Amino acid sequence: MFDRLHALPRRFSLRDTVLFAATMVIGAGAATAVMLIANVSAAAPADDDAMIAKSLATMLRAGRTVISANQARINDPALGNKGLDGKTVVAEAVKIYRATAGVDPASIDAASRHGKLLRMEMEAIAEVLDVHQQTINRQGVGFKGFIPAVFARQVSESFGRRAIGLAEIKVTAPPRLVRNPKARADAWESKAIGEKLMGAGWSKDMAFSEISEIKGKAAYRTAMPEYYAESCLSCHGSPAGEIDITGYPKEGAKAGDLGGVISISLYR
Repeated sequence: MFDRLHALPRRFSLRDTVLFAATMVIGAGAATAVMLIANVSAAAPADDDAMIAKSLATMLRAGRTVISANQARINDPALGNKGLDGKTVVAEAVKIYRATAGVDPASIDAASRHGKLLRMEMEAIAEVLDVHQQTINRQGVGFKGFIPAVFARQVSESFGRRAIGLAEIKVTAPPRLVRNPKARADAWESKAIGEKLMGAGWSKDMAFSEISEIKGKAAYRTAMPEYYAESCLSCHGSPAGEIDITGYPKEGAKAGDLGGVISISLYR
């Protein structure tokens, strides 16, 4: 089930109790090339930025895939301990990352910028799972509200606290698809979504990247599109307006529609 940017339904008391694994292509092409602004510093070449951004997105998707694959288990009211603590989920995410990226995260130099940020992200995944153990393991309750969208947003927030001044991760979407105000696109993201990712002729799965400013600092910014799969449509498909399991109206989406964007900023 594709779970983009949900806030919890109002009937849930937890404050914060997103998509599926995919590999985004970041590279140069013809009319649909990834756009890079000039004056890239020698200390952090654009190729490294692109690789790091793709790696962070791959890990986020990997963790989210684990949560998505275990939704039935998480929402089983008869089952207590689900066996989904931070250590276990990180281990499963690493397996998916390794299969997707072809690289073992443990092999990435821990002293490098890439290694530091990737480890911060894995720590964030573990933290989010450990914080929600009581919710996940609660018996007698079906739907827990711990969906992939909630997981991804909270991992992004936890990562942001660790990577202050270094990097940020955010899952956003076209305006009409955003349910949680925290996930609203900023000016750069809105332009990237509207003019690039949703633009006529933009190649599917192609990310848009450029050097831009965020919070008064220069950063390598990447917007990576994500698309609805058939499995997403139980919450986001037809009939439009029907209330889904989270308590929000479906959007009437079709498989292949742009459903979300992973936005990554790497400060320079």
